[in-house]
Amino acid sequence: MKLRFILTGLLLISSVFTVFAEPDFDQILIEIDKLGSFEDTDFSCVYTFVSEKPGEETEVTQARMFRRDASEQFVMLILKPEYQKGQGYLKVDENVWFYDPESRKFTHSSMKENVQNSEAKNSDMDGLSLAEDYEVDSWELGKLGNFDTYILSLKALNDEVTYPRLKVWVRTDATIVLKEEDYSLSDRLMRTTYFPKYVKVGMRYVPSQILIVDNLQEGEKTQMTMKNPSTADLPDSVFSKAYIERVNN
Repeated sequence: MKLRFILTGLLLISSVFTVFAEPDFDQILIEIDKLGSFEDTDFSCVYTFVSEKPGEETEVTQARMFRRDASEQFVMLILKPEYQKGQGYLKVDENVWFYDPESRKFTHSSMKENVQNSEAKNSDMDGLSLAEDYEVDSWELGKLGNFDTYILSLKALNDEVTYPRLKVWVRTDATIVLKEEDYSLSDRLMRTTYFPKYVKVGMRYVPSQILIVDNLQEGEKTQMTMKNPSTADLPDSVFSKAYIERVNN
């Protein structure tokens, strides 16, 4: 009888430790990166940015995106509005160049710069690298809408990232980010990003709708929608300054 009670007690203790065991958050960051990056294939799509600023007309920008995450490259070509058509971005490693078809010149930009007049940054258009760039500083359980979430506070491991501190809401039942808050080094909230809709592209899940809210300028926000996603192979020539110049001739 005593042996049975002892075994029952050990099982209960074991189950308690199982329930409260801390998840492997390093692995969760790796899984988030895998779902949001295309390391074994190219990726292309069309983004529409709808930007709202108080006292200004709503601005709609459409762009065609080409990504090759394996070599840290992307090309983005502006399709609309008409007066910006032909402008383009080329990213190789951490370098970004902006092309103006009027001057026919490239100027150096950075991953921290905004895309056109939107709240999106160049870094938002790239593949994910949370596991490489951040570490989990703290975490807690929470809820966002109907979903149970891990709320992870992340601290940057280098100064190349756009924001030194992040807070992300990750579903506990699937490795999907629902919300992100971006902070300055002094812990000032800079912007909030929501990911209400995802679409499956191959074996990955990519946000098909994104809402970015500027927390410094009240009322400023941008909604991004994605369509026509593809993982078809792209020619090497696409990821070059010559390609951006050629499509404008």
